[in-house]
Amino acid sequence: MKRFYRAVSVAPGFHILLDGKPVLSPARQMLTLPTQALAEAIAEEWRTQGDEIIPASMPLLRLANTTQDGTRPNRAEAIAAILRFGEHDLVCYRGEGELARRQAQAWDPMLAWVAESLGANLVTTQGVGHIDQAPKALAALEHGVSGLDDYALTALHVMASITGSLVLGLALLKGALNPAQAFQLSRLDEIYQAEKWGLDHEAEQRASRLAREMDVAVRFLYLSNR
Repeated sequence: MKRFYRAVSVAPGFHILLDGKPVLSPARQMLTLPTQALAEAIAEEWRTQGDEIIPASMPLLRLANTTQDGTRPNRAEAIAAILRFGEHDLVCYRGEGELARRQAQAWDPMLAWVAESLGANLVTTQGVGHIDQAPKALAALEHGVSGLDDYALTALHVMASITGSLVLGLALLKGALNPAQAFQLSRLDEIYQAEKWGLDHEAEQRASRLAREMDVAVRFLYLSNR
């Protein structure tokens, strides 16, 4: 799409204006942000567009649209989708030998954290076969997730999707981990395999892209609360 505007501003109520006209979400609703900080950051994404508008270069806008058009009107479904990561959380599935030792060293403290913070006592298993978590543990996870606002839910869904772990996502959201730590913990298996068989160039490119997406989600969460 060709750039069709010259001036970008933020109106009272945290609306973004292009040449005085409000930005609409894909559902054709006026985009309304929760804070001045997030509105200004998204306005800057619009300002830095060149002669053509490149949606991929506006990740904060994409997350804001997702929140307004997706998370907010479908909050129960969004929570259910996030909780599915906890039902088969990455940190509960262990390998063998040296890999299992590394996983225990890195992931057991995360299980201890979620047990202490939320009262969710998750159990582990060896291999990839599904293990049922106790209803009480899943209820504790649900309690922790359902109390989040819409913007935090959107960010958490990204974090859990990238890491494959609701535990790591919650630890990142609550400040118990930083983005680099959470991403590193989620890639123990890949790191171990790379040590044995060498780096996969395509896998490394994908990892870099996911790490950037994680950083955006964390920034989105931060700006939505400033």
